[in-house]
Amino acid sequence: MTTPLNRNYWENRYQNNETGWDVGTITTPLKDYIDQLTDKSVRILLPGGGNGYEFEYLIQEGFTHSFILDYASQPLKNIQQRLPLIGDKHLIHGDFFEHSGKYDLIIEQTFFCALDPQLRNRYVDKMLDLLQQGGKLIGLLFQFPLDQSGPPFGGSQTEYISRFSSAFEIKTLETAYNSIGPRKGNELFFIFIKK
Repeated sequence: MTTPLNRNYWENRYQNNETGWDVGTITTPLKDYIDQLTDKSVRILLPGGGNGYEFEYLIQEGFTHSFILDYASQPLKNIQQRLPLIGDKHLIHGDFFEHSGKYDLIIEQTFFCALDPQLRNRYVDKMLDLLQQGGKLIGLLFQFPLDQSGPPFGGSQTEYISRFSSAFEIKTLETAYNSIGPRKGNELFFIFIKK
């Protein structure tokens, strides 16, 4: 990797509309998971949430304790335009690794794969810190060979088990059967529970 993945990098990507990962809507695996949730009082975080279609869906479905965090300000402005009544406290502009709070559920969508792979152990530690005891980290992780030319950077089921299993119960980690067309076969849906 030659380009530092800093705040300016991500801000420029959004301002120049270089967001090839952005599919313009919530993806089916995450929608299906959210649709089976019944407790609308849970505290939910979407880190590195970008344009926040998952966040928008959660709010529309009555999950009023949902929060989205991003390094770049532009995607948060985009969300504010789509959801003008949402309070600023739900839109967190900051560094994931400096964020504090406690959540029942954290939803992962193309954030892990966008981080420099050297930060992956810090990611696991930070997720542990942010989750309540028994809290869940769920979402999608890419399964293609780890490549230093990202983002996105790849990964494998073997790596994820090795990296997460000491701190999380691996409840589910399987190829997503309902990925969108361009990602079919390249995504693992997962549910990890904090031990």
